[in-house]
Order: sequence, then C-alpha cells, then structure tokens
Amino acid sequence: MPVLDAPEERLRKFKYRGKDASVLRQQRVVVSMELRKARKDEQALKRRNITLPSYDPASETPAKVPGLSLEEIIEGVNGSNPVIWFVATQAARKMLSQEKNPPLKVIIEAGLIPRLVEFLKPSLHPHLQLEAAWALTNIASGTSEQTRAVVEGGAVPPLVVLLSSPHMTVCEQAAWALGNIAGDGPEFRDLVISSNAIPHLLDLMRADIPISFLRNLTWTLSNLCRNKNPYPSKEAVMQMLPRLALLLGHNDNEILSDTCWALSYLTDGHNQRIEQVVNMGILPRLVELMSCPELNVLTPSLRTVGNVVTGTDQQTQMAIDAGALKVLPQLLKHPRSSIQKEAMWALSNVAAGPRHHIQQLIEGGILPGLGEFRVQKEAVWTVANFATGASVDQLFQLVHSGVLGPLVNLLKVPDIRLIVIILDVIAHILQAAEKTQQQACLRQLIEELGGIERLEALLMHDNPRVSRGALAIVDKYFGEAAIEQ
Repeated sequence: MPVLDAPEERLRKFKYRGKDASVLRQQRVVVSMELRKARKDEQALKRRNITLPSYDPASETPAKVPGLSLEEIIEGVNGSNPVIWFVATQAARKMLSQEKNPPLKVIIEAGLIPRLVEFLKPSLHPHLQLEAAWALTNIASGTSEQTRAVVEGGAVPPLVVLLSSPHMTVCEQAAWALGNIAGDGPEFRDLVISSNAIPHLLDLMRADIPISFLRNLTWTLSNLCRNKNPYPSKEAVMQMLPRLALLLGHNDNEILSDTCWALSYLTDGHNQRIEQVVNMGILPRLVELMSCPELNVLTPSLRTVGNVVTGTDQQTQMAIDAGALKVLPQLLKHPRSSIQKEAMWALSNVAAGPRHHIQQLIEGGILPGLGEFRVQKEAVWTVANFATGASVDQLFQLVHSGVLGPLVNLLKVPDIRLIVIILDVIAHILQAAEKTQQQACLRQLIEELGGIERLEALLMHDNPRVSRGALAIVDKYFGEAAIEQ
C-alpha cells in the first residue's frame, strides 16, 4: 500500500482506499510530524507555577522573609520548629519558581522531597501545605526523572487528600501538582487515577470557584485523558466525559482549549473510544468551535473532529450531520498550513468512505478546494481516496474541478511514493473513461497539461515502480494502438 513518509503514529489514523489496500477503511497517515509537534498551539504537558496565588488559604498571610541559602533551607526543613519549616519551605519554593534555570536537580539531590511530602499532611498549617505542594508542583514540572522523584517520594496520595482541603488555594495547588504528574506519561497518569483523584477533581468544579482554578482543574483532567499504550481505563473516561461535555459549553478560551485537547486524546484510538465521545452529543459544538478565530481552540476541535472521521461510516456520518463539511472547506484557506493539513486530513478520511459520503463532499463544495492544492501531499491523498471510491459520474466531476493540472505538475517532485499514488490516480481516471465517450477528450486534456512529457520522463526513472507505472499508462492510453482506437 503506498503511503507517505510520516510517523507510524499517524499511519494508524489514516484511511486509504487505494487499489492494493486489503482493507478499504484502513487507518492511515496523511500529515507530517509537524502536526504533532508540541509548539505553542499544542497543549502543554506540564506547567510550572512562577506566580503568587491570587487568593489566600487562610485569613492572614505570614510576613515575607529574606531569602535563605540552600544550606539554611536544608537545615530548616529538617528541623523541629514548624515556623522554621514554613520559612525554609517557602524559600525552597521561591528558588524553584525562578523563571530561568530553577534548581530542580539541586533540591532533589538535597533530599528535600520526603520532607516536602510530609508537610502535605492535613494536620499541618495550610500555608505550609501550600508552599510544600507548590514546591512539589514545580519539581514535577521538570524531566521524567524529576517527576519520578516526586512520585517515589510518596507525593500522590497526600496530594489527592489535599483536594478535599477547606482552603481553595491548597486544593488548586494540589490539582496542579497532580496534573504535572499525570502529564508525564501513562504510568503516572494511571497512578493518579487509581488514587481516586478524579471524583475529587470533579467535586471541585463548582460554579463559585475562580476562573483560574477552573482552568487548572480542566487542564489536569485533560492530562488524565492523555497518552496511549495503554489508554486511560474506560471507567476513568466515563467518569470524566460528562464533565468535559459541560465544559465544552464554557466561554473561556483556555478552558475550551484544554477540553478540546482532552476530547482529541480520547478520540485518538479505536472506534469504540470514538463512540464513547460521540455518544455524548458534542459533535455540533465541536464543529462550531472549528470556526473559532483563536488557534488554541480551533486546533484541538479540528483535531477531534478529524479523529472522529477516522472511525466507522456511521461515526463519519455523524460528523457530517453536525456540519463538518460546511466548515472544512473554509479551513483549507486558513493562513496556517498546519490547519490546512488537518482539514485536508479530515476530508481525505471522509473521501475514503462510501459513495454517499463522496457525494456529500461534492454537494459541500469541496472539489474546488481540492484543485487549489495548497497542501500538496495531503491533497493528493484526498484526491486518491475520492478517485478510487467514486462512481464514474462523481469521478468526472472531480476531473472538471481542475485537479489534473496540479496532479501532473506534482509528477516532478522527488517524493517517490507520492508519484506512485498520482500515477495510480491518473490510471484509474483513464480506466474509468473507457466506459464513457470521454476518453479521447481526457487524453487531450492530459496532453495539453504537459502530462505526456511528464509521463515519458518518468519512463527512465530509477525507481522501478515509478517507471513501470508510467510505462503502463503510456502504452495503454497514449500508444499508437490506443490513439487509433
């Protein structure tokens, strides 16, 4: 099966109905690695708290103290005076909250994590709990090794207990720390889930909490949805989905962004996982958010809908019924190429479906957008799926939309696999024309577009698949015998 150069991760998410595919609705790849790069428009795995809390866990805030040296911090944390515990822990937290080069490794090697975990105990003062949780949050925002040090220090159970603290700032900092731990990977995500964090997090999502708190809770939930191999348990997903569906109705862009990322993770898998999400009735809202001008909302909502159309025909139809084909053509004109590629990826998977899906693509005005080829490789996949699944009438509507010109021009690219796919498409179109009276007109059109010269140039190509494919087309459709007929 011809495929583009792309990561294996995407290979399983791309449907292709090429002529040598054993399963027509195979998961396959269309987009390059840049769609998965963790850039600004991607969601952050971990976050470090470098700002002061916006509200206090108790009625009075202790007076500020001068900075301490590392030796003084170690001595104070390991002492027996609770006041000095607080002073030393706060000093450690401030060191860890530096914007540049926080000394995470130094604090870990100083052996402070076990004592910081002890300071999370419910019996201690909330200010001390806050400072300890904050310090652990920032350590857990580091490398996987540093996050593991926090986990192996026993931080997860007491952090989950602190989610029930009567002091909101302490709850928020505990949720933030757990979000960093869960974001490290599936192992620690499942540890947080098995520690019964989800019910406590959901209980905190009340209407009266500050928006910053709700943002942190939403981000933490999204990290509990993140990562595969394995996926989060079905039980955990079903606990979170109803709340995610509610959050999707919020008007805050940051909350919408993290909610959509959570849903994109939950739909990035088997059809059964997609089914869990679409059964929540949220596709119309996701499609609505695909028109959002904010990239941090548009990107994950588009990714989620794109994941849905990798599923069954019925799931794809649900996305179509929700209005996806009304929005996707507009996104092909988006100024960001990453959005264009995501939109074309989604359209390609719709085109891999049955003919009534292809007809809905036509009726949705998709064909002119295919002819523009703003994102070349992705457009070729879409055209290939359309061409190999369409009826003869649908196929000629594709030809009349102007796709042959860009296809012929792409025969000179250095991408061998792309050339092979284009040759397959051209051969398929010419074969379909044999059943009509339009074969001569089609041959003439290809000749006018410079197609014969391009095909003849490929006869000497170093790759045998390319040369054989070009030779088969030239001999069958442009040789003397074919022209005489």
